[in-house]
Amino acid sequence: MESVTKKLLPEEVQKWVVNSINPKATIETISQLKGGISSLVFNVGLMENGGINEYVVRLHFPEGWNENSPDLVINEAENLRFTKLKKLPTPEIIAIEETGNLFGSYASIMTKLEGKVVLEPDDMKSWLSGLAQALVQIHRIKADFSRSYYTYQDPYTFEIPAWSGLKEEWKKVHTIIKGERPEFQECFIHRDYHPNNVLWSGNSVSGIVDWINACKGPAGVDVGHCRVNLAQLYGVKEADIFLSYYQQYAGPTFEYNPYWDIISLVDFPLEDPEVYPGWTDLGFKGLTAQLIKERLDAYMVSLVNRF
Repeated sequence: MESVTKKLLPEEVQKWVVNSINPKATIETISQLKGGISSLVFNVGLMENGGINEYVVRLHFPEGWNENSPDLVINEAENLRFTKLKKLPTPEIIAIEETGNLFGSYASIMTKLEGKVVLEPDDMKSWLSGLAQALVQIHRIKADFSRSYYTYQDPYTFEIPAWSGLKEEWKKVHTIIKGERPEFQECFIHRDYHPNNVLWSGNSVSGIVDWINACKGPAGVDVGHCRVNLAQLYGVKEADIFLSYYQQYAGPTFEYNPYWDIISLVDFPLEDPEVYPGWTDLGFKGLTAQLIKERLDAYMVSLVNRF
């Protein structure tokens, strides 16, 4: 069994991992971690000093989703050093391979956090409350950070989804995103905050992962990004409950503006929405592309009605 699991990682990568952590260690276990689609992520168990310590190895291939793969590993390393200084519950970066020459991919090694992703909580309201509290903790950090927020999709090239029957409502979205951007107070933002990137131990958040895109920007973008995910997974009701909890915990420092929800919605690829593989990989069932479209329409209408 050991030889089979070790085949998950090329031998060159295994050598790099061992040499980066402890040249005297030996790899005992390797398993692939699910829930993401932008890279390959592995849990690696090393025998060190008579015991097994676990680490997370992340591989980005040049032909993958983003051509700037060297920037991805460099950015995440810098972000994790920053979050460690700010005492956020995040992994600690150990090593990166940013050249792509050593074994054909860009890579990073980090410590493994306790906990697991939860997508079907026993108590939905308590779970949404915990998600909101953890996000507020991130946003309380001052924006003394170099990278700034930008949209992934150009609002000026947005096209009304052909699959939707709510053309008039989407036209309102079109008008909103092409209008003036509201003023905002910059803070540190995760930029990809959603349930798959939050780990739980019992009923408490134990860690937050995937810090590639962290930057300074409006808190509403993180809130909005999470709400789009919640709306697709569960519905508008759950997305709204999350917002209420966030507003409660953030207090007067957060001024809600539905613009950021709208801009986060159109930041998703809406041409032909599908079920996010990261959800199904973790065993979440019951979603279909048609249901996703219906929930996106319903969420969009709820946002337009907030203006």
